[in-house]
Amino acid sequence: MTVLVFGGSSQIGRFLLPALEAHGVPVLAVSRHPQTSTSHVQWREGWLLDRLPALPASLSAVISFGPLLPFAQWLEAAGLPGSPRVIATSSMSAESKAASSVPHERAISQQLRDGEAALARACERHGYAWTVFRPTLIYGAGLDKSLTPIARRALRTRVFPLPAGRGLRQPVHAADIALAVLAALDTPAAAGRILPLGGGERLTAAAMFARVRRSLPIATVPLPLPAVLLHAAGLLWSRLRGPVQRLDADLVADNSELERLLGVRPRGFEPDAGCWG
Repeated sequence: MTVLVFGGSSQIGRFLLPALEAHGVPVLAVSRHPQTSTSHVQWREGWLLDRLPALPASLSAVISFGPLLPFAQWLEAAGLPGSPRVIATSSMSAESKAASSVPHERAISQQLRDGEAALARACERHGYAWTVFRPTLIYGAGLDKSLTPIARRALRTRVFPLPAGRGLRQPVHAADIALAVLAALDTPAAAGRILPLGGGERLTAAAMFARVRRSLPIATVPLPLPAVLLHAAGLLWSRLRGPVQRLDADLVADNSELERLLGVRPRGFEPDAGCWG
């Protein structure tokens, strides 16, 4: 039976679709932009509540890497035939930003948790087994909005800012999230769970940025940014307040359930130039 994927062109989808194809699984991938189909991956243009194309008569699974609430609303209304396995991604920001001093960040956390709850309700109403993953900072495909912009700016300017930061980070490669999704498809015990998903290594924020710099294919000039300067910037520019405050906070995930249920052990943080596109 066919696996329906929303967000197949996302950073996780770029690793998941080839893996499904390698296993001989027929895939129907939905994108808002035209894509090229292959023998096992058929692309359709559309998006959830907007203009979704006709679906196969039977689906073995539905996977989404997009916003949770629209996906949950679609699941509630779609009335899919059979009982497809449902897998979606949220974010560890549901936890890490819940007590932020910045209202916008608290709103993001609440939105994520509302989406998770709505998805669980929709699946339970229709009898679909569901799993939600909460990844930490994602990297690996050059599509993230956190480390990749820093790396590309340094490639252009030959200067790499190195913020001071004692808080622990646990970046997770998009390919390891794809592996977790594959494992969950065949693991009934993962149903009905929200699983944290971090990388295989915890390191300080300062060390994380240093490794990104080390991964670049050209030499860059290091520009240390001391904590006092960063905190002053946070006071002057409100949009920086949350990120600056989190530099000394631990943003990590407990992978024990991921490893116990799915046998997935994500790699440590050793990026190369290919991770930044």
